[in-house]
Amino acid sequence: MDDDLLKRLARFEKRSFPAYREEYRRLVAEGQTPRTLFIGCSDSRIVPYLLTGTGPGDLFVVRNVGNLVPPYDSPGRDHGTPAAIEFAVLKLGVRDIVVCGHSHCGAMKALYEDPHPGTPNLNQWLDLARDAALPVRVSAEALHRTEQRSIVLQLERLIAYPMVARGIAQGTLFLHGWHYIIEDGRILILDVASGRFVPTDVALADQKPASDPAPFQAP
Repeated sequence: MDDDLLKRLARFEKRSFPAYREEYRRLVAEGQTPRTLFIGCSDSRIVPYLLTGTGPGDLFVVRNVGNLVPPYDSPGRDHGTPAAIEFAVLKLGVRDIVVCGHSHCGAMKALYEDPHPGTPNLNQWLDLARDAALPVRVSAEALHRTEQRSIVLQLERLIAYPMVARGIAQGTLFLHGWHYIIEDGRILILDVASGRFVPTDVALADQKPASDPAPFQAP
């Protein structure tokens, strides 16, 4: 193992963990009760806890290449993400599901490239996003639109999960589409009524007034 990784592990044990010790022990004793299932991309530039100002026990996170959601009726194939969705909704009782895509996504760019013969699993996985690709020459604008189209596509698939559809119908589960613009530090929120992705301040203006949530801080 890389020496730098080992040093980081040692730093966590000696410096970081003590500050969170009581929180972790509480989570072990009481169990986890996250409010949100975060479906994000495996991209190393995406840090869910940093984006949302959350800490241990707040998010149930599933990440994969391209933040994709397989169809519910594909048992035995692409089962990791569907299993996480079922667990989060039926076992943990999450209230919100976020599908978070991002700018400069390699998975979306790959949709416009010839499949690589050495990556059969990746090629098959990206089939889950091909309906989001546009019949145009690849460009920054095309990729931007493809990223957002894919987020909507994954949300549409989520609605086909029986436990998700039930939660939505009962008003106990809410879906959200986010498009994180890495270079600007902005998150665009899908506005279902207009079908557009809007800045957070616009999305907040449409919500009922509420107090600002406090960012997570170590005890």
